[in-house]
Amino acid sequence: MLNRVVVAPSGFKESLSAQAAADAIAAGVRRVLPDAEIDRIPLVDGGEGTAVALASATGGRLVALAATGPVGDRIGTHFALLGTRDTAVVEMAAVAGLSLVPRALRDPGATTTYGVGELVRAALDTGVRRVLVGCGDSGTSDGGAGALQALGARLLDADGFELGPGGRELNRLVHIDPSGLDARLKDTELLVAGNPYNVLCGERGVARVFGPQKGATPAQVEELSAGLENWARILTRDLGAAGTDLRTGPGTGASGGLGAGLAAVGARLLPRFDVLLDHVDLDARLARADLVLTAEGALDHQTPRGKVPAEVARRAKLSGRPVLALAGTLGEGAHEVPGVDACHGIMPAPMALADALLRASELLTDATERALRMVVLGSRLPARTAQAPVPAAEAGAPEVVSGTQRPSSVR
Repeated sequence: MLNRVVVAPSGFKESLSAQAAADAIAAGVRRVLPDAEIDRIPLVDGGEGTAVALASATGGRLVALAATGPVGDRIGTHFALLGTRDTAVVEMAAVAGLSLVPRALRDPGATTTYGVGELVRAALDTGVRRVLVGCGDSGTSDGGAGALQALGARLLDADGFELGPGGRELNRLVHIDPSGLDARLKDTELLVAGNPYNVLCGERGVARVFGPQKGATPAQVEELSAGLENWARILTRDLGAAGTDLRTGPGTGASGGLGAGLAAVGARLLPRFDVLLDHVDLDARLARADLVLTAEGALDHQTPRGKVPAEVARRAKLSGRPVLALAGTLGEGAHEVPGVDACHGIMPAPMALADALLRASELLTDATERALRMVVLGSRLPARTAQAPVPAAEAGAPEVVSGTQRPSSVR
């Protein structure tokens, strides 16, 4: 019945990596189905763990180095060289992610993507012909301004002075001098893997949608939004990006607007799953499953807008596979994610956020066990139809297996 289970979760932000989540779910499956074949497919969305996952999937390696972190200090970080030897992966979360911003310093008006530009330059130093920048889990909202500064652009105010770090500085921007940009960018394929639903400006602009999650007050959200409007205008004017919609084009808001900044210097903005899932043969592995388990930190109305569980469910349904989603929290719209047949929260009782983050692996394993026992129970219930009952004498006695009607399979 349930001989093969695919476990394909994303990570739980600031708590579990995708690999750790997959391991926790697999442990819960083992409690219920000890003999089942479990295919673990930890999935990355461009955020935390992307470089490690792609290096592992392609037989590549990580390159460790120091770079500028989101609050301006030097931190240890890394990028990946894929096994193909011609491609580097820069994971922005590894140098400018929210988890790298101390809670007391969470101000997206001050944090910077400068380290992202440093990682791109370091990747270019290896001689690769392609640099893939994974966007997700960012702690910034500077439109990629810091990254462009690290790559050699000068961002100047009305007096000709260089702007400081952070998104609030963009309101003072008057001119961009691109003459110092790293010349190697012209001969390198620069790809940005981001969420195409994230745009730089407007009512659904990145500052309004994600600014509060990064620590912005309502007043700061408006300040950041105005700065990003100015940023889009001057990027378009000074970097010759007149044919590109940097305000509301798909993916321009990726990682606090990093997508727009890199697009202005020639990067192609691509839907993240089109780029990242090519390395794991996901569709074929889902097609062989009897049941698909996926997971993320929060399942809600934003999940269909480019989150891992929605993509897993969409692809699983191409092969008619049933999908169960687990989540740290179930918010509005959790029961309406297309392709997800059932969802289950991992919290057994109210608890402090700090405790939940600390116990995330345990909670996820226990929740998997609870949910899967219900799936198994349902598979053993006798099948019912809407037809009128047929007298037993005419229908014959039901076939019996171990004292019950033959169990139906999960579909």
